[in-house]
Amino acid sequence: QVLLAESGGGLVQAGGSLRVSCAVHESLFRHYEIGWYRQGPGTSREVVATVTSGGMTNYADSVKGRFIISRDNAKNTVYVQMNSLKPEDTALYYCHAEFFFSTSKSEYWGQGTQVTVSS
Repeated sequence: QVLLAESGGGLVQAGGSLRVSCAVHESLFRHYEIGWYRQGPGTSREVVATVTSGGMTNYADSVKGRFIISRDNAKNTVYVQMNSLKPEDTALYYCHAEFFFSTSKSEYWGQGTQVTVSS
C-alpha cells in the first residue's frame, strides 16, 4: 500500500508559484509529523518544512516567507504552497512522515515529485 503519495510538481518560471500535495495514509496522518524535504542536483537532502499532528509548523530559513505548509484533516493531505520560486528551489521534493516512540522512531518516505524553476 502507498503510505505517502506526492503530486503537483512541475516546471515554473522564476517568481511563479506551485503547490505540491502529499496524500497521507490514514494510519499515519493523525499522529505523525509530516514534512517536505528536497534534494537538488549535487546536493544532499534537506528539510523544507514540517507540520506536527497538532499543526505546529517549521521552515527552513531558505524558504521562510515564501513557502506555506498546511494540513487538510478532511483529506488526509499536507500541502506546501511555494511562492516567489527561485531557480535554486529546483529539486526533487519528498514527503516524509515521522513518529517518535520512547526509544525508537518510525518514518516513511514518498517517491518524490520534481519541481523545476527556470530563470
